[in-house]
Amino acid sequence: MPPPSPPSPLFPSPPPVAPTPWPQEGDADFDITALYRRIHGLAMPGQLATALHLGAEHTVVATGLDPQLPSVLLTLALGSQKTARDFFRGALPTPFELETAIAWVEDEVYAAHVRHRPWVPQGVVVVPCSTDPALHEIATLAGIAQGPLRILTLDALEHVFNRLVSVSQGRPASQEGLPAHAAFAASLLVLRELMHHMPFGSLTLMDGA
Repeated sequence: MPPPSPPSPLFPSPPPVAPTPWPQEGDADFDITALYRRIHGLAMPGQLATALHLGAEHTVVATGLDPQLPSVLLTLALGSQKTARDFFRGALPTPFELETAIAWVEDEVYAAHVRHRPWVPQGVVVVPCSTDPALHEIATLAGIAQGPLRILTLDALEHVFNRLVSVSQGRPASQEGLPAHAAFAASLLVLRELMHHMPFGSLTLMDGA
């Protein structure tokens, strides 16, 4: 059964989200297969590899055991700019906008989980790898030290998300040290739902190559 179609924007004629310096690679510029092969080159023989790219308009997940081509390649209708456009009217979401976005994103991620699950051996915890600058920035906001390999746990991510919730409820973003950008809020929300519902045990962040 095909996944549900993306919703119409929550607000019929929302003002456009202002351009943002939030780091973002163009979807067309990213080669998920090259990242998948790079991850496999670092993995132990027979180890499952998963590559993740959270782009402006789509999120892509590639998983497999073959060193050249992934067994499953999923494209989700979720992205930093798209999700911000669909659900957020301003630079930062309101509590209602957050809840509405979570409900939609969760459904989209669960549909991906159903397609992804048959390719994951029983008992294996999936730990995706990414080189996305935006996800590196989220790790920095979570207090993860710089380095060639950085591990972002679900607990650390959840702490950053709780800070966003506080900002949505009226706390100044500057007091939480968070960017006042809709694309940041959307990236954080999408990553959180991926971690919870794919599910992913943690996220490994690598330097771009």
